[in-house]
Amino acid sequence: MLQFAPATYYAARSRPPCARSARDEELKVKITRVFTENRRVYGADKLWRQLNREGITIARCTVRRPMHDLGIFGVTRGRAWKRTTIPDKRAVRPADLVERDFTATAPNRLWVADLTYVKTHVGFVYVAFVIDVFSRYVVGWQVSTRLRSDLALDALEMAIHARRDQGLAGLVQHTDMGVLGGFKESSQHCLVAPRVDVRQGLRLEFSIRASCAVGC
Repeated sequence: MLQFAPATYYAARSRPPCARSARDEELKVKITRVFTENRRVYGADKLWRQLNREGITIARCTVRRPMHDLGIFGVTRGRAWKRTTIPDKRAVRPADLVERDFTATAPNRLWVADLTYVKTHVGFVYVAFVIDVFSRYVVGWQVSTRLRSDLALDALEMAIHARRDQGLAGLVQHTDMGVLGGFKESSQHCLVAPRVDVRQGLRLEFSIRASCAVGC
């Protein structure tokens, strides 16, 4: 399958481990010992410092490699991810009008929307965005340091203002089944009637058919 000589295969099978592999095997024993002695909470930085304090001269990157092979990692405070939406099995959702067919024959026929987060040095930043499936262009987006219900609405309104002159009749906006407090009354999850915007009184000359998919 790989198109190399049989002698190359047997040479690789019989070749003794390289110096780095042998060194890693020795380090795995020492790393496991230090990790266990310190309540299994040390990460690469603390393991590296402790090994050097014990007179074992080693680079930090050399500590990370055996740790990865051993499947051990340090304990961190808090969690490195956040939950942005919680599915509500009792809520009435619009039908899935897309059925996993994320294609469009023209602009403003199908929009997909979601809400996610980005971890930065100053904390989590939440991002809501709306993408036109035809061009893969982000037609609306909003960023906030707080996870608020207006975030998705603001992104949708930005998309509406950006594309309202191009004709939005028959547009389908597709989201997943996530539910966040305050979203149920928004156009993210409900049928938007023509010429309706409850927040700013903006007269919209089109309607958006909402589409939700379970588990996407």
